[in-house]
Amino acid sequence: MSTRAIKLLKSRGISFDIRKYDHRVKGAEFAARAIDYPIERTIKTLVVDAGIKGIVLVLMPGNMKLDLKKLAARLGVKRAAMADTRTAERLTGYLVGGISPFGTRRNLPVLMESGLLDFREVAINGGARGTMVIMNPRDIAEITGCEILDLTTRQCEWKGER
Repeated sequence: MSTRAIKLLKSRGISFDIRKYDHRVKGAEFAARAIDYPIERTIKTLVVDAGIKGIVLVLMPGNMKLDLKKLAARLGVKRAAMADTRTAERLTGYLVGGISPFGTRRNLPVLMESGLLDFREVAINGGARGTMVIMNPRDIAEITGCEILDLTTRQCEWKGER
C-alpha cells in the first residue's frame, strides 16, 4: 500500500524504509514497541489549534510532552490546544493514529522539536495506521519547511520495557 505521504517522499527522491505493524492502539509508544524502535526517536505528529494562527502540525519525540503554553508564547497567541479528532482528520486527510506531515490534504505549517535533529534516523508516520517510515530528520525538516523550536515541557513516563 502506498499512501500520499509515501508517494510524496518517493517523488522527492528521499531515502526511507517502511516499517509495517498491526495497529491496535494509537500513539507513539505503541508504534515504537510494535516496530522495536526507540521511543525517543519515534515522532508523534500532533495537530494543534493555535487560535488566530490557525492549525499547525507539531512533530515531537514520542517520549516527550508538548508544552502548549510555550508553543502559544512562541506563536504569539493567547492559547494553543490540541485539535479535535474530526478537525485533525478533515484538514490532514489522514485518520488519527496515521497522521503524517507529508501529503496532507491542506498545506499546514509544521513545527519540529529541535532535539529530533540530534538523531541520524527517526520513525515517523507514513500516512496510514500501522505504517511508519524510518528516515533522516533533516529530510523531514527540508520537505515540510518546518520551523525548528524547543517545544517540550518534560519527558513522558515510558510504560514499556526496553
